[in-house]
Amino acid sequence: MYVSARERKILELLLHAQEEMRIKEIAVELQVSERTIHRDLTGIEKLIFDHNLELLKKSGSGLRITGDRMNKQQLEAALSGASSSDYTLEERQTIILAALLEAKEPMKLFTLANELKVTIATISHDLDQLEEELAKFNLHLVRKRGYGVRIEGNETNKRSAISNLIAKNVDPFEFVSLLKENLGKKLKQPLTVISNRLLGMVNPETLTTIENRVEQTRNQLPHELADSAFIGLVVHLTLAIERLQKGDKIEFDQAFMKQIEGTKEYEIAKQLIQDLEISLSMEIPDDEIGYITMHLMGAKLRIDHHYLIEDSSLDIAYKTKQLISYVESHMGMDLSNNASLLNDLAAHLKPMIYRLKQGMNITNPLIKEIKKDYPDLFQLIREGVQEIFSDMKFPDDETAFLVLHFAAALLHGEEEFNLKTLVVCSSGIGTAKILSTKLVQRVPEIKQVDNKSLFDLKHLNPDDYDIVVSTIPLKEFAGEYILASPILTKAEAHRIKKVIRKKKLAYKTYESQNSAASVTDTSSTDYIPQFEAMQNYTKAIVDLLSSFRVEKITEESSITSILRMVCNELEVKELIQNQENILDRLLKREQIGGLGIPNTSLALFHARSMDVVSPNFSIYSLNHPITILGMDGESMEMDTLLVMLAPEVTHQEVLEVLSYLSSLLIQGQENIDLFESGNETQIKQFLSSQFQKFLQEKNLLSN
Repeated sequence: MYVSARERKILELLLHAQEEMRIKEIAVELQVSERTIHRDLTGIEKLIFDHNLELLKKSGSGLRITGDRMNKQQLEAALSGASSSDYTLEERQTIILAALLEAKEPMKLFTLANELKVTIATISHDLDQLEEELAKFNLHLVRKRGYGVRIEGNETNKRSAISNLIAKNVDPFEFVSLLKENLGKKLKQPLTVISNRLLGMVNPETLTTIENRVEQTRNQLPHELADSAFIGLVVHLTLAIERLQKGDKIEFDQAFMKQIEGTKEYEIAKQLIQDLEISLSMEIPDDEIGYITMHLMGAKLRIDHHYLIEDSSLDIAYKTKQLISYVESHMGMDLSNNASLLNDLAAHLKPMIYRLKQGMNITNPLIKEIKKDYPDLFQLIREGVQEIFSDMKFPDDETAFLVLHFAAALLHGEEEFNLKTLVVCSSGIGTAKILSTKLVQRVPEIKQVDNKSLFDLKHLNPDDYDIVVSTIPLKEFAGEYILASPILTKAEAHRIKKVIRKKKLAYKTYESQNSAASVTDTSSTDYIPQFEAMQNYTKAIVDLLSSFRVEKITEESSITSILRMVCNELEVKELIQNQENILDRLLKREQIGGLGIPNTSLALFHARSMDVVSPNFSIYSLNHPITILGMDGESMEMDTLLVMLAPEVTHQEVLEVLSYLSSLLIQGQENIDLFESGNETQIKQFLSSQFQKFLQEKNLLSN
């Protein structure tokens, strides 16, 4: 069977589409005219008919292939094995780029032309376009007559380009799954031209070894690792090993290496490299430890919607608030009281900024849909980040992730619902959030939405949910689920509503039959973890409220002298030990970046240390203001010093409480005025009421 590259691409688009596709959409995707698509449909219809399928054409709606699923799979398999003398522009350039990134020596243009069955002029034109793509990674092409062509640049940037090439063409989760299936020679679906080419870049046996080691590492981290970060790290390491075996080594900034050597993530990364050296029988340079540490540090997963504002994060939270203010001022909507949006954005921005500063590029697979569905919001947020983060360049892929957060906040409804829903995505946050909000908005029967990651599924009971919706295929999931895009198209929403109508009938019958049993049958529920979490939350709150004090400092002193006095007082109260170590931590934190909250007279000095006995929070009102550096890099006058300390190793619930407390400092002028007032009684009452709301949100207290 012969199929042209364009016909094959049209068929692939229609076979994978969740709803009808318009001629215009297909033409835009393939970068050809609508007339060209109409001409190609003649041959396509015959091919579809030969496989007992039908091409439905609905006026005003578009095209759709209908028929038995088995026949669709057979058509897809036939396309994969079909002979074709040409490739699409995208396929051809992907193959050229992959070949150049792997090549150790310059490649001749006629060699590429011969392999791809095109002219040298066509290859030369492709290289012109690829130069723009490579420039994004600080790479460039060296092209000389009689020499050939090669990619020039450092190894770090080459790896970024390879990772981007894979993510752009194959979902990372699918990439890992295909490699595993390929290892066992049990491919469940035919490979596309590009998938086959990209799979050849890594050794599946190496990937399996690395995945097992990273899974063990995951359990040692002091924070959860998002599944998307887990897969990203596996792919990164697999590519790194392949490159090292070919003699390609990276160089990590040694000054920065010194800064991260004392972190828990560095220790884990070092152990991971040592284990891999034994498992793979090879030497791995220490520079690789730095890059793995960056992956681990840039992938902290927020456990709840209260983001832990620590280290350098409060200044990011401040800039997040500026971004929210920018958006609401241009849209005429009040988002200032949306604590969830503030915390979610701050949680996303910290690793994002870390990635950008270290040159770690990522690809957003939803960028086309996001730009299409939210063009005005996308442009507004792009302008907002350019103004607020003026010293950084935000790629559109990163901006698109921010759009999802704002879209979720703007679409949030207030209705009450009846069905418990599980939404699954690669990480459990991000794309799941926008889909959850869309579900809540469009499906009034939904009562509760839980966002979970792919790797959480093995710990969940599908029977606990009335409906399961996933943004990714769940190959080993035992229960029933609905596959939907994060944008939730009309066709997908219709399918979900249809399933829910059936569920509602069954649910009422089940509820009436089992209402008595549900009251008494609690033997299978393990309440101990819930009780432990409740105890940790309440103890942290009691510790903070019990230790809270507002002290006045009348004498004129330097910040170092004041902090020394504070540490001495806290040691006397037995809230800390070894005051010199705590003082050193606080002063070093100030050296990293400003701690003053802009447009206020507040400054938050905070640290975590093994010498902190229990979480504590105190305020010091200064009669003589001190000039310090603010979070925006500008000097400011500070007359209210806030000190927050926590043990270095503590329960996650304690960190959530401290995070919540930190977020209160920047939520509105009323809060700022209260903390600046120095009124101990009123501040303590305010904190008590806010912590009560915190526990109510977690269903640990009744309203």
